[in-house]
Amino acid sequence: MTDSQYRTGIGASDLTTIQLLGLDLADDLLGQITFGELAYWLVAKRRPTPGQRVMFEAVLVALADHGFTPTAISARMTYLSAPDSIQGAIASGLLGGGSRFLGVTEDAALFLAGALSELDSIPSSDDEWDAVALALVTQTREAGRFVPGLGHPVHKEGDPRTPVLMKMARDNDQFGPHLELFDAIGRVHSEVLGRELPLNGAGVCGAVLADIDLPLAVLRGVALLARCAGLLGHIAEEIDDPVAYDMYMHIDRNTDYRPAETS
Repeated sequence: MTDSQYRTGIGASDLTTIQLLGLDLADDLLGQITFGELAYWLVAKRRPTPGQRVMFEAVLVALADHGFTPTAISARMTYLSAPDSIQGAIASGLLGGGSRFLGVTEDAALFLAGALSELDSIPSSDDEWDAVALALVTQTREAGRFVPGLGHPVHKEGDPRTPVLMKMARDNDQFGPHLELFDAIGRVHSEVLGRELPLNGAGVCGAVLADIDLPLAVLRGVALLARCAGLLGHIAEEIDDPVAYDMYMHIDRNTDYRPAETS
């Protein structure tokens, strides 16, 4: 036996009750709160305002799926190999949430937050925001780095999620400094880069999550939470209408085998 205690403010249970966030799960939460609202509350340790809830749930929808991305393919392939391990299939898809897919949400938020932390004061006009964005894009290019959230491999003429999320943020009074700076980057980057690139949805989601006051350290986790629903959908579809075996056989039958020369 030990006298040690382990603190948590998330939840606990006993013989007859389940406590979550200081409330009774059965009496106070079931049927009275959405899953998105609960997820925000669990992460932020406070209940979201109505506007924050709307934007948080919009981000979850925006990042749930993007077709046959590597994350979805990985989940389907793992399910093909181990249909007895649905948790393994979902986990394999989530493990692919990195700097090219899904991780851009976190990267963009950190990039924007870092730039804002360097300002002496928050700009009060579009012209001031544009000047800050122009200096930031110039500095980033001179350092040989890319602006997270700028550009998309498919939506080269504009990510359809971006204007909708920005309008929703304005309509719900959640258009904060991260979105202001990201929007300004969209307006001025071509002056530095010499070409027009779209602001992608993952980057906008990062700016939204930062503006609704979620901890920056967990933002990739929010993207993974959203994608988990999409991966479960892909696995459910794989069960009813499988394609993973065809993918596997196509690669296997079209392998260009070139063993390394030995001396």
